Amino acid sequence: MIIGGMKEKVVENIEHDALTGQFNAKVEVSDPVFTKAQQQAVLQRYLRRNGTLTYRLNNHISRRVAGLATRYFNRRTRFEGLANLQGITGGAIITSNHFNPLDNTVVRRMVQRTSQKRLYIVSRDTNLEMGGFIGYLMNYYDTIPISDDKEYAGRIFPKFIQSALAQQQYVLIYPEQEMWFNYRKPRPVKRGAYYYAAKFQVPILSCFVEIRDLPRVDNAEFDQVSYVMHVLKPIFPDPQKSVRENSRTMMATDYQQKKAAYERAYGKPLTYQFEPGDIAGWRGERMPVTREPEKTV
Repeated sequence: MIIGGMKEKVVENIEHDALTGQFNAKVEVSDPVFTKAQQQAVLQRYLRRNGTLTYRLNNHISRRVAGLATRYFNRRTRFEGLANLQGITGGAIITSNHFNPLDNTVVRRMVQRTSQKRLYIVSRDTNLEMGGFIGYLMNYYDTIPISDDKEYAGRIFPKFIQSALAQQQYVLIYPEQEMWFNYRKPRPVKRGAYYYAAKFQVPILSCFVEIRDLPRVDNAEFDQVSYVMHVLKPIFPDPQKSVRENSRTMMATDYQQKKAAYERAYGKPLTYQFEPGDIAGWRGERMPVTREPEKTV
């Protein structure tokens, strides 16, 4: 599903950042940019609303709506490796590649199929300003905003993570940070997700989503795609190691698992030499859309 308008400039940004090794850089061109005051206002609004009766009501509605949307968006999604989740009874942090505003539904569908747990999603604070249906879910679904605000990031955000894990729920953290639209390759990961897994002594549920092209037009730039969720081996912290040691080891292991999953799925080594096929379904201006004439009655 294409969200956010035309993507030619986004693909250009992905190509540039891949070639220059900036794998965690922002590539979208229409995302809001906050001033310090705007950032604090958005966070304060979220904190005031969180836990209120209005929030709880909308949270209940949004989770039901998200559940139905998840089944619809993933009606063609395949799941491999679900047996790797057997024996996971407590809280855990899920990591996956980030390539679409709705790719969290692939993870949510995996959770629906294997447990009764809730899925909390860590998302940039700027996403709270999105409009429409996606904006509603960002504000009222089980979203935990992450921010550059030092007070919030250092004191409040970890408490949200700890609370969700203590309730034995799942938390989805994208270790690649920024979304690269329809980018097939797993990117080098940042340490945050693994730091919290090590700090709170929970496993990393390692996932990689393969994107397959479909022979159907989506819009002027893209063909439709389908997904294969590869659930990889869970990564557990070593109780004999420090948080720092565990986080670094878990981070390296997760990246290597995602790299191996990519190479198995696509049948070639992972390199970051950019080619148009790195963007799933991408047609751009190179392949004009040809639609069959509509039938008349």
